[in-house]
Amino acid sequence: MATHYLTDDRQAVGRRPCVLQSAVDVLAKTEADGLTAIPEELRTLGDLIRWGASRFNAAGLSFGHGTENAFDEARVLLCHALSLRFRFADDYLAARLTGDERAAVCALFEERIASRKPAAYLTHEAWFAGLPFYVDERVLVPRSPMAEWIERGFAPWLEAEEVDRVLDLCTGSGCIAIACAAHFDNAEVDATDISADALEVARQNVVRHDLQDWVHLFKSDLFDDLPVEQYQLIVSNPPYVSADEMQGLPDEYRHEPEIGLLADKQGLEVVVRILAQAGDYLTEDGILVMEVGNSEEMLVECFPEVPFTWLEFERGGQGVFLLEAAQVRECQSVFAAALGR
Repeated sequence: MATHYLTDDRQAVGRRPCVLQSAVDVLAKTEADGLTAIPEELRTLGDLIRWGASRFNAAGLSFGHGTENAFDEARVLLCHALSLRFRFADDYLAARLTGDERAAVCALFEERIASRKPAAYLTHEAWFAGLPFYVDERVLVPRSPMAEWIERGFAPWLEAEEVDRVLDLCTGSGCIAIACAAHFDNAEVDATDISADALEVARQNVVRHDLQDWVHLFKSDLFDDLPVEQYQLIVSNPPYVSADEMQGLPDEYRHEPEIGLLADKQGLEVVVRILAQAGDYLTEDGILVMEVGNSEEMLVECFPEVPFTWLEFERGGQGVFLLEAAQVRECQSVFAAALGR
């Protein structure tokens, strides 16, 4: 489960209605909850980021939902609390905070430690392919490395300006569908999810980006309730975590909807279902792109005859394959047989 979205040139990661409540109220709650009091020595942005990172490491927090380390997680939360851009000049690290600001930042740090919720669930904001998205615990936090290839238009396999139909399966927050609509100027995007709750979040993000005419949401179990269409690009980040792997995930992942992570048959059930049907929905020159994460090794072991192209990433990540339409169709019977069809 790779991390991608961090460090875009973005504005403050969300707004909290009471983020700068009085220091007296925050400190009173901190003491009542038995949490760490704010050391008087903490005065600057840099002080608080360093202190927050130290607290996170001491508490044994896990990262991977948009940040990869304690320092970046602390910076995300500080910028949210202070309505700052994530990127700012190093000179600002020496800027001093007011008492209320210090209290608000520290309260958010303590909430991160006490709840074990990823920062994106506390700020209700995540970034993907250079775009901001609303998120809450109805959807996974956007973090697929696939964003990098969406930004590239999946060249050389596709000519971006010629793509007019895209399908995103298991859309969740809608981040992949919306990113495709943003980066393929002429494309209409259909996006499906089996979860009505997830589709409500996706709908909110479609409206946020003013893409109601370009991104169409369907409640569907993969292809089941889709209109008959042909797509030049089918893309998916489906559930692919095996039961064994699920048991070993850190607490932070327990806040995400299990339906978006867990898949039967050693993490491959949904992946193979998509592979078995995608050929019927691809144009002759279309491609299928799917993230399978740590299930890559199992997928290759189960289907050694399939010519998967495993995409490489400049910004980190792995476990994303690409198949051309002809390759999908050639192997369709193999996938169907694996499903017992």
